[in-house]
Amino acid sequence: MLRQFAIDFLRLSLWLLILVTVFIPLERIFPLRRQDVFRKRFAADLVYYFLSSMLPKAILVFPMALAAYAAHRLVPVAIRIRVGDLPPGIRFAAALAVAEVGYYWGHRWSHEIPLLWRFHAVHHSAEEMDWLVNTRAHPVDMVFTRLCGLLPIYVLGLSQPARGSLDYISLLVMLTSTLWGFFIHSNLRWSLGPLEWLVAGPAFHHWHHSYEEPRNRNFSPTLPLVDRLFGTYFSPEGKWPAKYGTDAVVAHDFGGQLMQPFAPPFQGAPGAPEAEA
Repeated sequence: MLRQFAIDFLRLSLWLLILVTVFIPLERIFPLRRQDVFRKRFAADLVYYFLSSMLPKAILVFPMALAAYAAHRLVPVAIRIRVGDLPPGIRFAAALAVAEVGYYWGHRWSHEIPLLWRFHAVHHSAEEMDWLVNTRAHPVDMVFTRLCGLLPIYVLGLSQPARGSLDYISLLVMLTSTLWGFFIHSNLRWSLGPLEWLVAGPAFHHWHHSYEEPRNRNFSPTLPLVDRLFGTYFSPEGKWPAKYGTDAVVAHDFGGQLMQPFAPPFQGAPGAPEAEA
């Protein structure tokens, strides 16, 4: 176990070096806002980077294995074979779209259900946006959202680890959504132009973190079309939020953020903007 922990830590450290090498120079050259690299809560978000990468993985092993086994037993063999024999590219594209709908509803429920909002409010406590804010997520929040995204993939047979060979579809879906998450949180004044109808950019997701009205918009991590489908799209052309945050009273320290959601009362309605500190 200690050896595996060391391997995971080294792997994440290498990824962190790559992300730092890519995003910090870009955010200095093409910034949306001039802000310090080591902005407020940067150190805590760095801890979240490792925690959010390692802990949910350990927690999800059992439910994902159970879901894969249940899907293998419940989904008709003919459907599993037909779906499993699809070309990898088509299967991945289908899995990405299916997972996006699952992620959308998991994310939306995290705003609309008070119990889930307790945990998700940690992510929305960020008052400055950059690539590392992507990692600021309570483990309970991250586990719930990932379950919502990955379970439909197994149920529909798009990922079939029970077939006896390495099934990389779910891994690719998670990797894609995670890497794109760093981009959409980044402090980059970049527009994808007409492509933003299909693929989320920073402006799209920054409006999700906005302190301003309208709130509870843009829940999709990658495909804005899902928000358009369910009536939660908001991304005015050429405009950016003036302020970020939530009115939930979220602890400033890392330990407090982990424990606070378990201790009532919790102040702040789901999705409401944050009061001035």
